[in-house]
This record gives sequence, C-alpha cells and structure tokens, in this order.
Amino acid sequence: MKILTVDDLVRKFSLKILTGDNKLKQQIKQPRSHRPGLEFVGHFDFFPTERVQILGRKEITYLHKLSIDERQMRIGNIVKYHPPCFIVTAGQEGLTYLTQYCKEEGIPLLCTNEHQTTSEFITTLDDFMLKTLAPEIAVHGVCINVYGMGILLRGNSGVGKSETAHTMIGRGHRLVADDIVVLKKLSPRTILGTHDGKTKEFLALRSIGLLNVVRLYGRKAFQDETRIALDIELTKWQKNSLNNELDHEPKYTEYMGVQIPHIEIQLQPGRDVAGLIEAAANNWLLKQQGYSAAEEFMRRLETDF
Repeated sequence: MKILTVDDLVRKFSLKILTGDNKLKQQIKQPRSHRPGLEFVGHFDFFPTERVQILGRKEITYLHKLSIDERQMRIGNIVKYHPPCFIVTAGQEGLTYLTQYCKEEGIPLLCTNEHQTTSEFITTLDDFMLKTLAPEIAVHGVCINVYGMGILLRGNSGVGKSETAHTMIGRGHRLVADDIVVLKKLSPRTILGTHDGKTKEFLALRSIGLLNVVRLYGRKAFQDETRIALDIELTKWQKNSLNNELDHEPKYTEYMGVQIPHIEIQLQPGRDVAGLIEAAANNWLLKQQGYSAAEEFMRRLETDF
C-alpha cells in the first residue's frame, strides 16, 4: 500500500510548519483535499475527515469576523475530527487562535508561500497526491510519447523494443521509460506511464550498452510521464498469420481494470517499425475524432454501385 505523510507535503511544497512538527508522520490516505465551508456553519453530514483541509482567504476571513466565542465553537467542531493536517494558503495572518486549537489537538498546521493562490495550490496538491497514492503496477516494456500520446511497447526480450524506441527518438519522439514501465491508475479510464526513478533517462541497447538520452540528444528526447493511449506488442513474423482486412476488430489489453487499445506488429527484416508505430498513433487520433478510413472507403464503393 502506498504511503504518503504530512512530512512529504512539507518537503514537496516547502510548507511552513506553524505547529505540530512532532505529528508530521501522520499518514494521508485520501488523494483529494477539502475546503471546509459548510462545516464552519455546523453541517457535518458529509465531512471528509481523512482529507487534507485547506483554509484559503475566504475561510480565514470568515473566521476573523466571528466573535471569540463563536470562533472557538466553529474551530472546535472541526478539529475534533482530527484531519491529517490543515494548510493555510495565500499567506494569511492572524492565526493565533487556529494555532492554539491545532496544538491542543495535535494536528499539524501548515502555511504555503504567500505568492501562491489557493486555487493554484489545490490544483498542484491534488495532482501530486493523486499520482502518489494511485494504484500502480510495473510491466516489462518500453514507454514512449508519440505525437503527444503515450504508447506502451511490449514483447519478448530481444525482440527490439529498445532499438525501436531509439529510432523513435531520432524521429523527434520522447522516451518515458525503458525496461521497467510503471503504470499508475489515475481514474477508471486513465493509465499514466512513467519510470521507476532508477532508470530515468536511460535506454539500454544490446551491443551498445546503457545510454543517457538526455545527455546524448537533449532534454527534448525525454518525458517524465505520459497518459497511455495504445498498447503495441512487437512479435516475430509468422507466415500466413496476417490478413488484409480493411479494419480489424478492436482489441484491448486490461491494466488494473482499464482497457487500453491493443495492436500487434509483426517484425520482419526491412519493415519500418517506427513508421508503423507513427501510423498507428495517427490513425488512433483520427478515430478519436470520429474518422475511419475503412468506413470512408466502403462509402466510396457503395457510391459506385
């Protein structure tokens, strides 16, 4: 199970610790933050207590306008649920009363950089927590970004996955991961492909050795992560196994419950595999826009008859 702590947020976003520095190992289990609004007026039916609580200018201004007794009641009603932490954004001041309650309840109270707006911080924070806590698996293959879309290349060892990726880099595309590809499930329809950290920027080629693609070809040759759109399997050529149907029935590979369109490309000396991958990527993009070459061809035939 993935583990994310309050201390991880402090380090990632350079947050200032106002109180609770001895509680930074508190675990965060929900990948979304929450801005308490209805909770401040006493509505707790759907209060997500396991989420990081964000207090922006709107919330802090409201608390400042309350009387001392009412403020104590409103804050006390929330801190008793012991959320992982409170993060105050936009450089808000006058937080003495909030610091006191968080200290008494042992809840970390943190503060962001004053130049960052609440909405900007929430977007960045939620994105980080979602990716960190997302379910993930590691698969053997190569991940590349072609025309802005992620492609997972799979196949048996020695079939030519890394060599194909090297050719793709030469055509202006980007390497994401070689050998070990980490797949993260961000939503029921989204798989993110990335590296495991150790192999970042490295590409292993048989007979050549290990290459750092950024050092060799520049920063444009590498991308840290990409959304997987196609699963392409490279296989050895099998005589009489291919057919010339106008449009194959769509096939899919399932990763953590998410179906990714699958294509098999058989290898043979002289085949432009990189060109076929580019064609597959462009064809997939056209299909997403509602265009099918096979359907148009059939319409032309029907017109002649």
